[in-house]
Amino acid sequence: MSKNRITEIGEIDSISGNSISVKLFDNIKSNMPIIDGVVYRVGQIGSFVRIPLGYANLYDIVTQIGSAAIPESLREAVAKDYDILKNTRWINIVLAGEQVGKKFERGITQYPTTGDKVHLVTINDLDIIYGGYEEANSITVGSISVSESLDAKIELDKLISRHCAIVGSTGSGKSNSVSVLLQSIANRNFPSSRILVIDPHGEYNDALSKHSKVIEVNSSDDENKLQIPFWALPFNELMKIFSGNLTDQNREYIREKVVDAKIKSAEDNEIAVTKESITADSPIPFSIKRLWFELIDFEKRTFTDYAKTNLTELTTKGDAEKLISNEYPAPGLGNSAPFLNQKAKGLLSFLDSMRNKLNDSSYSFLFSPGKLTPDKDGKTEEDLDAMFLKWLGNELPITILDLSGIPSEITSSISGTLLKIIYDGLFWGVNTKVGGKQQPLLIVLEEAHSYLKAGEHSISSRTVQMIAKEGRKYGVGLLLVTQRPSELDETVLSQCGTMIALRMNNAKDRGHIRSAVQDELQSMVDLLPSLRTGEALISGEAVKIPSRVKFFKIANAPKSSDPKASEKWLGKIDDAKNEYKQLLKSWRNKNYKI
Repeated sequence: MSKNRITEIGEIDSISGNSISVKLFDNIKSNMPIIDGVVYRVGQIGSFVRIPLGYANLYDIVTQIGSAAIPESLREAVAKDYDILKNTRWINIVLAGEQVGKKFERGITQYPTTGDKVHLVTINDLDIIYGGYEEANSITVGSISVSESLDAKIELDKLISRHCAIVGSTGSGKSNSVSVLLQSIANRNFPSSRILVIDPHGEYNDALSKHSKVIEVNSSDDENKLQIPFWALPFNELMKIFSGNLTDQNREYIREKVVDAKIKSAEDNEIAVTKESITADSPIPFSIKRLWFELIDFEKRTFTDYAKTNLTELTTKGDAEKLISNEYPAPGLGNSAPFLNQKAKGLLSFLDSMRNKLNDSSYSFLFSPGKLTPDKDGKTEEDLDAMFLKWLGNELPITILDLSGIPSEITSSISGTLLKIIYDGLFWGVNTKVGGKQQPLLIVLEEAHSYLKAGEHSISSRTVQMIAKEGRKYGVGLLLVTQRPSELDETVLSQCGTMIALRMNNAKDRGHIRSAVQDELQSMVDLLPSLRTGEALISGEAVKIPSRVKFFKIANAPKSSDPKASEKWLGKIDDAKNEYKQLLKSWRNKNYKI
């Protein structure tokens, strides 16, 4: 018998769009035929079959087996005569791609028809399917689950330019998968590669230590300290940091003062920008302490005359740098002097909150950002170009922005602001050699669901939506990592060209993934609860064909890996008293490294 006949398992009975019903032959000796000493399984969900058409081979994915795969036209007959079902076996397959010569490509140029024979796929076929990647444009992340001797490869250009999402339940191996992916890119030794990891919990510092520069709030080294200048924040995000509600009128009043401060600073410090283009959102340094001082001084003024033309003499002279306001004599009772400033805006409680935040050491990364801190005239030792160089111009391919030391109530706002600063810089610098088109950037958003919630109109959500829709044109790619895809904004998830789905137990989350993959493969999403730790279904632009992949396991896994109680409880802690003192010290300083 020819080898071609040995691999025959059935023939096409009906075709509906991209879905094909196949009737298996009765004479297949078993569901596990042996060919050239290799045992094969017929009709595994997610496995491949082959349909020869002349000089080409079509490759298809099995999506249904058994009675569920019976064509609609036969359902009624089966219902009347159960023997029809008993004597036949069925599988449903969807078209995935074709092989012409030795090359495999997604999509097909010709369709099969009824009566065409269907064959099982051998090791040689799998080599063709998975071996069609260009070495220069691919990375290896693990092995193919159905044949662990085959490398699992991902196309790098499409992974980055078309965006990617890595989803999976806690403990499914997400952090390991991200580390493997980033290490695989770093090991390729691209001299100008740029990867920026926004890491809210400091998980990747150790796992990627050989390839990354870690920038964190509590670093003892100024070069590695996370410093985000407040004056680069959009005006509304800056105002959100301070508690207390502002009326629309007062918000516009402060906005005007900020614009005036930025215009004056640009003139005094000879910043190359036209006056007309300056807004409250423009990234121009100004002294926020001086702004506070002038705002509170106006609120506290009292006058010696009813016409309010002569200021009373100060009882205490203030100091803007030390956030001490000028003090004036208290207003008199009734119509007696001193007189209150009737033009005051009622901002005292907001300004008190502002002073508290400016004095709070937790916010020093924002309001005292080292050499980016403006003096009273808005002059800084360094400008944003130095910050961009520190974040994106490293010799190492990966930069990790560790946000674990940032107060939780502003993490979302700061994350969004970081992304907006970076994207705006690359957007407007598109014609420079370090713009996104000349030197693409991959942004990794860990715990994406925590600051990308569906239905929110936060700066983080808006910015990520903008990058998801337009980033491809400007060389900015996204890699979203989340355990709760159901909480993610659907617009962003739908823009991810590649989906890496690890084990997922929650039905609501699986439903979200099902809506993000192509219709014919939605039944494969039901496999997600049964995947092993570190195993994933990869589909989309960056792979030749949807694949079940076992990721490599890295030695120094990220901190998110679960501590093993059975091991940790075996050891005895010698000096528990001192350790709890250390715990308290770290807590008070909000620095786990102290």
